Amino acid sequence: MITSLVEPRDPRERFAKPPFPQGKQTGSGSSSKLDPQADYGESTYKGHDRFVGRSALITGGDSGIGRAVALCFAKEGADILFTFLDGDADEQKDAQETIRLVEATGRKVVAVPGDIRQKSFCQELVKRTIEEFGRLDILVNNAAFQRTYKELADIPEEEFDRTYRTNVYGTFFLTQAALPVMKPGGVILNSCSIEAFVPKDELAPYASTKAALVSLTKSFSKLCIKHGIRVNGVAPGPVWTPLIPATMPVEEVRSFGESTLLKRPAQPVEQAAVFVFLASDDASYITGEIYGATGGKTPV
Repeated sequence: MITSLVEPRDPRERFAKPPFPQGKQTGSGSSSKLDPQADYGESTYKGHDRFVGRSALITGGDSGIGRAVALCFAKEGADILFTFLDGDADEQKDAQETIRLVEATGRKVVAVPGDIRQKSFCQELVKRTIEEFGRLDILVNNAAFQRTYKELADIPEEEFDRTYRTNVYGTFFLTQAALPVMKPGGVILNSCSIEAFVPKDELAPYASTKAALVSLTKSFSKLCIKHGIRVNGVAPGPVWTPLIPATMPVEEVRSFGESTLLKRPAQPVEQAAVFVFLASDDASYITGEIYGATGGKTPV
């Protein structure tokens, strides 16, 4: 049988490279205002029916890695419930686009606004997922908050608290709520970061929460495997998402990702592919691991 040859692509040239023309964004940022646009897997990801009949709960699915994970999981056959931050117009708009992309795959999708800093909201999310789909197979703790500060004294107490309650408490609350309803074979995935291992001084609160998530992932893996549930983390390096121009100085955004071996940031779809693998049965012997996807920036 003769098949057409699909040439491999040079990973250095697959996606956009800096310098980027992107200007400063406010709030949590907007995907529609990214320049260049992020790649979420609309045409670059092909599913292989890995998750047919399964459902996934994904926090922060309106844009960035969360949107790419939602879309790629849907292309693998999963129904999706995702969260976005209530009261943010940009996130509301981005959430509508995630809905459109998932619905285009033929899968069911539910978007729930709210704040994962609240334990009651996390419990309601798990309950809602069961009501909508009858089951919860994959939990992706992805939502995060970060801000940059040049001086330690400039970090407000309430912002330090918000960073921990969003990144760490939310992950803890959701895992606590999800475990009792997940069946053996279920998977929990946490978005960690290269910042857990090589923290930048201007990201002290954020980086320390990611270090906490690395530890929690390893602890959770030991507790959850007693129920047949695998737990792993993904530690991205620089990824082109709305959070970057919303939280970093313009001069750093312009050269974002240049410090990697590939001389560019990852696109969200490149991270989502790692989440797909770890959530799939192909990764059945993998638990308690932190998978680095850093463009060769550092071993994790």
